Order: sequence, then structure tokens, then C-alpha cells
Amino acid sequence: MKGSRRSFLKSSAALGTVAGASAIGGFPQLLIKDANAQGKPWVTKGGTIKVGVLFSLTGSLAVVETDSNQVVQFAIDKINKAGGIMGMKVEPVIIDAKSDIKVYSEKISQLILKDRVIATFGGYTSASRRAMAPIVMSRDHLLYYPTCYEGRECTQNIVNTGPLANQHSQDLIPFMVKNFGKKVYFVGSNYIWPKESNKNAKVWLERAGGELLGEEYVELGGSDFTSIFNKIRQTKPDFIFSTVVGDSDIALHKQFKQEGFKVDKMPIAALTTGEIEIRAMGAEFGAGHFLSAPYFEALDTPTNKKFVDEYLSSKYGKGGVTHYNMEETYLSVYAFKAAFEKAAAKAGSVEAVTPRMLRDVTPGIRLEDDISPEGLVWFDETCHLYMKPKIGQCGGDGQFKIVQAAKDHIAPDPFVIYPERGVCKFDGLHTKDGKVLKSVL
Repeated sequence: MKGSRRSFLKSSAALGTVAGASAIGGFPQLLIKDANAQGKPWVTKGGTIKVGVLFSLTGSLAVVETDSNQVVQFAIDKINKAGGIMGMKVEPVIIDAKSDIKVYSEKISQLILKDRVIATFGGYTSASRRAMAPIVMSRDHLLYYPTCYEGRECTQNIVNTGPLANQHSQDLIPFMVKNFGKKVYFVGSNYIWPKESNKNAKVWLERAGGELLGEEYVELGGSDFTSIFNKIRQTKPDFIFSTVVGDSDIALHKQFKQEGFKVDKMPIAALTTGEIEIRAMGAEFGAGHFLSAPYFEALDTPTNKKFVDEYLSSKYGKGGVTHYNMEETYLSVYAFKAAFEKAAAKAGSVEAVTPRMLRDVTPGIRLEDDISPEGLVWFDETCHLYMKPKIGQCGGDGQFKIVQAAKDHIAPDPFVIYPERGVCKFDGLHTKDGKVLKSVL
């Protein structure tokens, strides 16, 4: 039975389905079950507020996710030292996901059923999110997913604090075409986020009058780009668009320089190569390349300066830099705090607060510029953030100079290139034929 159940969870994560799911219009419709049917409260007055922290501390994704783990603890420490949430301490239950998709699906169940956390902060890749999502949805629980993702989802059990494609690559592609040329080569890691992100990027590229010369993918953790660079040398693109992540991203940039390519002639434009990856590879390998992100360490605001100083001088700041993935994770903790306070006030007691209630009160929550290092952000009805996209170019010191920034906040749109599929709203995906699909992966 153990083997068959593990196989079921693995296939469910890949397909975005769970027991009781049915396909409607090509999307899975999840039947939600209450994990709190026995009436036991998730939080007891006088106790602690337990939350899960599920990031990879080892393996190929640890270069980024270790900082996510650290900044959650940093934010929780700050909140607890300031009196906690409604006088209660937040207690993190920390688990190493080991850069293994199976571990994400197994441990999210443990956090919900055994540790009884009221919410979990976790995941960096869409593969990990999709491993956790069916379990979170089937238990009517809550996941804070604190990084960019591809969209094309509409769920009621995930709060997202990272940019969608229309807040990420939609500005980067035309910027690169305008400044470097129309010919581009796509290189990504081999899983859903890079592939779906590239579907979006192709739309932006076509609109900008660009030309796609090739599209290649490497396995997560892969480090040999020789054959890809041989094709790039033959096709001579004006720039490379990268959706490579983790250790592979570091290998890509190092090999780019070792192969003799010139950054001023053919830069890499990325969605994930931030300050922490640059520090890991060495600034000489990142200098001149571009990143699209809502946050950079170099942002010149009082709140960000305080955040950077406090974090890097704390016991958690051993990574030596801040970067947008960890800043989005930091925001998710404060979003949780605001949601818990709002839910408890609405319910009349902390004992009445449930994971689903936290999600349902999240729309409209604002993280003001005295809290958010990237500046004011707020949640729409689908629990995605309004934010201001930015483009930075890496300098020789490993820091980014912001070369373009949106003047206004951009609304999140998870179905931006799929308008025919419907509109994601508070209660689910509203399809063109009048149906409402409560949870769509």
C-alpha cells in the first residue's frame, strides 16, 4: 500500500489532481475536504502559532532556497521580538526538502496532519509547488508560495507573493529587443515553469517583432551547456533568454564566459539570476547580464536599507546578500501576520481561525512601503500581488543597476495569454461557458 500511495501522490502532483478530482473543460475540479472536521482548533489562545517552513537546504536548489528558509526565521524573530501576533509567538517547523519533489509532497502532508501547522511557507520551483498543491487543496489548507511562477492556475489555497509572467518577462523581452536586437535563443531548466514561461515570452517576442532562433532545456542540476553553446555560436542570437535555475544557472553563466562569448555583444537576460546566484558564481561571471525582478538589493529606499542592514548583520544573513526571491519570502511572512490578525478579528477568537480563513481574508491586504523593501504591494482577489516590475543590469561588484522600472503597479494576470480559458476570481476560474472551477492547476 505504501508503494501504491507514493505512486499516487507522485502522479497526482504531476497532473494537478487528487482523489475526487474531475476534469471540467480540460481543468481539474478539486473537491475540498476539511482537515479540521474533528473541531480541534489550529491555534489555541496562550499557545503558539505553528507554521511550516519547507525549503531545500541541500541539493541543487539550496543555493536559493537556503536564503528563503533563513529569511522566514528572520521575519518570525522580528515579529516575536515585537510581541508576536496578537500576543502569541510564531513557531516555525523547519524541514529540508532536499531539492527532491517527492519530499515536498510527503512533508507537506506531515506538516498539516502531524505537526498541525496553520500554514506553510515553501517551494521555489513550480515542480515543487505542484507537488504540494494537490495535498494542500484536498485538505483545504494554505501554502504561501513566495516566488515567480508561470500562471495558468487559479487556486483557493495558495497565496502568491512573486511575479507572474505579465509582471516579469513582459517588460524584459521588448527591452532586450530594443536595446540588443531581435534574434534570441531560449535556454531553460527542464520543468514546467521554464516551458510555460517561454510560452509567454514567445508572445512578447512576437509582439516586439523578434525572432526565436532556438529553444533548449537542461535537467535540473545539469551543468554541461556545451552542445547548447555550440548551437548558439552557429545561430548568433543578439541575446539569450534564460529560465535556468539553481546550480545550473551558475554553470550556465560560468560556461558562457569560458566559451569566449562577449556580454556586450550577446548578454543573458534572466528571470532568476539574482544577487545570490551572482555571489555563488563570482561577479565576473554575472557582470553585464540582465535580470527582471520586483526587488533588488540596491533599491535606494529607507525601508530597504534598514532591511538589508538588519538581515545581513543578523545570524541569518550569512549568504552575504539580499535578493528578490528571499524578499518575496519575507513579504509572505508579513502577509500571513496581517491575514491572521484580520481573520481573528473577523472570527472573534484565535481558536476560530482556520487555514482557509487566512486565504479568504487576504485579498485587499496591503504591505505598505514601511514594511515592504520593494515598496507598497497589495493582494488582488486571487491572492496575487500588485507590484512594480524592474529590470537591472549586474555590475562588476555583483550588484544590479536598475535600468528600467514600471511607473505604476501592474495587476497580476495568471491567464494573460489564455483569455479564452476564462478569468481567475476570488471563488475560482470563471470560464467562458459560465462555469466556475474552484481550483485549477
